[in-house]
Amino acid sequence: MRTRRADIGPAARTTSHAGAAFRDSAAVGLGYLPLGIALGVLAMQSGLAWWWAVLSPALVYAGSFEILLIGLVVSAAPLTLVAGTAFIINTRHAFYALSFPLHRVPGRLAKLYSTFTLSDEAYALASSEKARDWSGKRILWLQFFLHVYWVVGASIGALLGRTPVFDSVVGLDFALTALFTVLALDALRTLHGDLVTPILAVASAIVARLLFPDQLLLAAVSLLTVGLLAQHVTTSRRHHRA
Repeated sequence: MRTRRADIGPAARTTSHAGAAFRDSAAVGLGYLPLGIALGVLAMQSGLAWWWAVLSPALVYAGSFEILLIGLVVSAAPLTLVAGTAFIINTRHAFYALSFPLHRVPGRLAKLYSTFTLSDEAYALASSEKARDWSGKRILWLQFFLHVYWVVGASIGALLGRTPVFDSVVGLDFALTALFTVLALDALRTLHGDLVTPILAVASAIVARLLFPDQLLLAAVSLLTVGLLAQHVTTSRRHHRA
């Protein structure tokens, strides 16, 4: 005899959401671990206290900005420079909010945490076509597990950071590139023959690299957003004419 959905208790549903989210986060989380370890090692080798490598991923949780933040802290950079750097690097999150399914996340505090933990990888996973039927709790658990992976990785790095055989720079660029390559390939599989979007993404990156090398990320995301909006307007007009 099958168990009806109404007979499933809140604890069982929570476990189901958490289990599904853990499986969703596993591949990206395994990529987070070496990056977090590199962050922890870099913090220790830069002369910062061990707790910095733990609190930074827990309270800042800003990926590449955390790596830059270590250099800013060590050099005693003014707060205005730190704030400006954070704004430039994390401006892309304003564009993420246009399509991230935050409206599914229940509760004000849950929405605040979901906004805080909106990383590139969480956005890529939760905004994909296969995630259209994901519940808000599943999305929130996904972000929580990715956050945990990052904190755990940095904590391990803090423990290993005093060991001279660990080099925080070697392999960091490869690991980050590999992680985003995997996410890009996974996204391509859901486009169903739509080549315009990846072409726009590549073109935006090339133009930004040539014209705005100092603001590459912000320029590329802005150009891609304009291109996608133009594509949306053009497609809508064609449908109306048809």
